[in-house]
Amino acid sequence: MDMANQNRIKETAEKHGNDNVVVILGGAEAESAGLTAETVIAGDPTYAGPLTNIALNLAVFHIFELKDLIDPDIYEEQLSMMEMVLDVDEIIAEMDRIRQELADI
Repeated sequence: MDMANQNRIKETAEKHGNDNVVVILGGAEAESAGLTAETVIAGDPTYAGPLTNIALNLAVFHIFELKDLIDPDIYEEQLSMMEMVLDVDEIIAEMDRIRQELADI
């Protein structure tokens, strides 16, 4: 997650409260989604951005995890093609792993 996005997330959490912010990711790779999830939960693990040493403990999901909450026509139009070419199971497993690993932060 780049520094500008880290700053936007930090400002949004400060403005609305951590319990009122949910981060929805759309990255194509499990590793990158996991790193972004870790950043908004526990802080920037690269120690390079505005979230260095700042654990926001935000709720974070990948868009594929929310499939059942999205209008099927919209999902079909906007996401179904990506679902066919990406490793959705790997992405969801990585998101689950990060949330479980960082649950006590």
